[in-house]
Amino acid sequence: MPSRSVRTVDYHTAGEPFRIVVEGCPPIEGDRVLDRRQSAIHGPADALRRLLCNEPRGHADMYGCFLVPPNDEGALLGTLFWHKDGFSTACGHGTIALAVHAVDSGMVDAPDDGELAVAIDVPSGRVSATVHRRGGRTTSVAFTNVPGFVIERGVEVPTSAGMVPVDVGYGGAIYATARAGDVGASVSPADVNRLIAISREIKSALAGTTAARHRSDERLSGVYGVIWYDDLGDLPDGPHQRNCTVFADGEVDRSPCGSGTSTRLVLLHDEGRIRPGQVLRHDSVVGSTFLGRVLGVGPHGVITQVEGMAYRTGEHHFVLDPADPLGDGFQLR
Repeated sequence: MPSRSVRTVDYHTAGEPFRIVVEGCPPIEGDRVLDRRQSAIHGPADALRRLLCNEPRGHADMYGCFLVPPNDEGALLGTLFWHKDGFSTACGHGTIALAVHAVDSGMVDAPDDGELAVAIDVPSGRVSATVHRRGGRTTSVAFTNVPGFVIERGVEVPTSAGMVPVDVGYGGAIYATARAGDVGASVSPADVNRLIAISREIKSALAGTTAARHRSDERLSGVYGVIWYDDLGDLPDGPHQRNCTVFADGEVDRSPCGSGTSTRLVLLHDEGRIRPGQVLRHDSVVGSTFLGRVLGVGPHGVITQVEGMAYRTGEHHFVLDPADPLGDGFQLR
């Protein structure tokens, strides 16, 4: 008999996997979602994260979440996002998948045509997802993120490719952003390994510096990822960029990265490249697309919206045999 039984529903958002645990998660204590994240890091939920991310049940670029109670009745649900190295503070592609799942699973009643709002509490705060429906199907999800802000600009980071200038911003998580061309690369599958290696150097160099600090909550500090971008100029509605986001310890986001897109919007707004009413076409390293918008500026930062779509890829019943010598699995990188 298995020592553990876990059921999941899996999606991909613009190519990036998202595994939602619907049965078998241990209790995770805390008054708020951010508190529960700390409990999950140090509690039994972390073993389940490893089981679902590690091979042979997962892989080095796996991503998913645990469902938890929201902070209050103003949200439909709360969630803790995880990857192979731990628990993140935000996840845009996961937020999109969760909104689709809320409709698919019947958590909320959805119209055949029109839209509905789904509020989700994540560690960085509350996000609001607008689910667009047509002909009985969900066609896209646009989520309004927590306020974002610029942290530091023009930080010169020493790497094996030389000094790399980066701009650092917050869009639910902290990202350093740099032009791929500054390290002799482009945003393409052929250059992914090079971008991973230099991303690790940049994260290490920025760790513990002022560029890695959230301005009001130390629990949200730390550079989560490095966004490499190619600037493709301007379309009639606004900027067009392509990016490869390398997060955690060398994971590559197949999507254009939701919280990363918010961060790029914050920085582009600061540069005067995008204003309310315009649209950022943000392409990923695999060619998928998110659409990003600046909705305005509030007292706590820039309000951004990111639009994309998620699709269900499977439903799984995972078990752990107590006699399995590999236990909760392994990682090769």
